[in-house]
Amino acid sequence: MPWVIVGIVAGLVLLVGGGGAAAYLLLGEPPEPDLEGRPPAAQGREEAGDISGVQTFDDLRPDHTEDPVDYPEHPPVGGPHAPEWLNCGIYEDAVPVENAVHSLEHGAVWITHDPGLPSEELERVRDLYTFGDYLIISPETDLPAPIVATAWGKQLILGSAEDERLAEFLRAYVQGPQTREPGAPCSGMVGDPLA
Repeated sequence: MPWVIVGIVAGLVLLVGGGGAAAYLLLGEPPEPDLEGRPPAAQGREEAGDISGVQTFDDLRPDHTEDPVDYPEHPPVGGPHAPEWLNCGIYEDAVPVENAVHSLEHGAVWITHDPGLPSEELERVRDLYTFGDYLIISPETDLPAPIVATAWGKQLILGSAEDERLAEFLRAYVQGPQTREPGAPCSGMVGDPLA
């Protein structure tokens, strides 16, 4: 019986502390999130004690659907999604959002960036990923800012990869407390990432 308890505690320690992207971004002043112009449904709320600028979204249905989903947020923060999750990793092209949302349900963080992000910024973002991390990095058009970090029900809009809140967001939400299906896989399904 004591070994069962030790195993459970060890598993919890790995779940909370592991899987996160290791990154320390120390330069730059964090810009204020620019939510102006976003539709009212896409304007989450800030929660006390959360990372400055993080928006929280509630009432996200975890239904599976084969149909395209018209999400109120861009990029989406959760809701109905494809039955197949997206493999975590770095993508050169935009990814199917319904599959990416399924990965959010598994505890992944999805960093979307403007396709024209300067190469130095893009390299900073891509350096956040280590093979096996619950992290998706992909370009996306029409973002509200150059970089957007998204977890299930959580989103942070960023003006630069140098904003230290990006690393804080990863530490807080990769397999974080918002994860609907902790420990569910983030590989072996849909997508062919570069890394």
